[in-house]
Amino acid sequence: MTVDWFANLYPWTKALHLIAVFAWMAGMFYLPRLYVYHSTVPVGSEMSEMFKVMERRLLRAIINPAMGAAWLLGITLVLTPGVVDWGAGWWHGKMAGFLGMSAFHGHLAAARKRFERDERPRSERYWRAANEIPTVLLVLIVIMVIVRPF
Repeated sequence: MTVDWFANLYPWTKALHLIAVFAWMAGMFYLPRLYVYHSTVPVGSEMSEMFKVMERRLLRAIINPAMGAAWLLGITLVLTPGVVDWGAGWWHGKMAGFLGMSAFHGHLAAARKRFERDERPRSERYWRAANEIPTVLLVLIVIMVIVRPF
C-alpha cells in the first residue's frame, strides 16, 4: 500500500521538488549579488542598513524554506521505489552537487551574519567570483539528473 501511494504521488512530488529548487536557486543567484553591492557601501550608511534587511528577508523568507522543501521532497523522491538505479554512477555526481550547494548556502548564511555585524571579511571581488558557484553547481546537478552520463 505504501509503495503504491509513493508511486502515485511521484509526479506531484517531482513537480514540487523542481519548484522548490527553482526558488532556492533564484535566491542563491541573488544573495551573492547583494553582497557584491553591500561590500561597496560605507558601514552604517542608509544603503548598508537597507542591504541588511534585503539579505535577511531573502534568506529567511525564500532561500531557507526553499532549500528545506527541496531537501525534503528530494529525499521523498529517492525513497520512491524504482526512481533511482543505485547501481548507476550519476547520482554520486548529483549528491556531490547538492551537498556543495547546501554548503555554499551555509557560507552565504554565515556571511549574512557578518554583514549584519558590519564586518566585511570578503571583498567585492570575492563576492563577484562566488556569485558563479551556484551556476556551476546547477549545471553539474542538471547534467547528472537529465543526461546521466554514467
